[in-house]
Amino acid sequence: MVLVAEVVDVTSFITASSASQQAFKTATLLKTLDINALILGDVGVGKKSLAQYILPDAPILDASNLEELLIVIESSKEIIITNLENSPNIKTLINIIEKSSIRVISTAKSSFINDNIDELFTLKFNIPSLIKREEDIEILIEKFTKEASLLFGNCEKFNFNNFTPDLTQNGTSLRRQVMVSYLLQDIQDNELMDIIQNYLFDKLGSNSDYRDFIYLYEAPLINAGLSKFKSQLKLADRLGLNRNTLRKKIANNKQYIKGK
Repeated sequence: MVLVAEVVDVTSFITASSASQQAFKTATLLKTLDINALILGDVGVGKKSLAQYILPDAPILDASNLEELLIVIESSKEIIITNLENSPNIKTLINIIEKSSIRVISTAKSSFINDNIDELFTLKFNIPSLIKREEDIEILIEKFTKEASLLFGNCEKFNFNNFTPDLTQNGTSLRRQVMVSYLLQDIQDNELMDIIQNYLFDKLGSNSDYRDFIYLYEAPLINAGLSKFKSQLKLADRLGLNRNTLRKKIANNKQYIKGK
């Protein structure tokens, strides 16, 4: 994997793609302006990172915590409010902000719409999802891999074979995926069995448990085999099964089988 050079040192926000570069330029401009701004985007796109870049010394509070927000607004000159869509009473919050002299940088999901916010925020801008910022993904994987190496005290390089980035929650899901994958790449049999045992401990209790949980063994085995041997016929031979039996197991586990 080639590490792209365009990484911002002063913030954790990555700017390899043109879309993220534009978002960072807007944030840089906001550092010089005394105006309120709303950063929109899905979970894990870097909204909070940019907000902290704009107001590095400001307290950060979630919009759901209205009582604490009101206290901080009275005693601060600037604040970062995250997840504005979670506010239990956004009209009250906005009215108090407008009456105060506090500067606000807020974040919200892309779909957030509220007529009351238009006058409060002079500038609103959107950070696209990672799926639209392909150049950022490789750098984020490198970043998360280094974090994993420091966290787990392992100098081994991450094995990217068969690694498909999980972008369902952008950087949030990708970071978790890299951390888990890095940890599991050299896992021992007994460690893996301990994980499965702990997972099953609280879930067992019915008379159909064996049938209900056998997929935890069969689906990974079939997925690994299909990925490695590229053929159901070859996989059936390696597993010592006839082809019809393998097909039945694939059908039974169809919701977990990749690339059928």
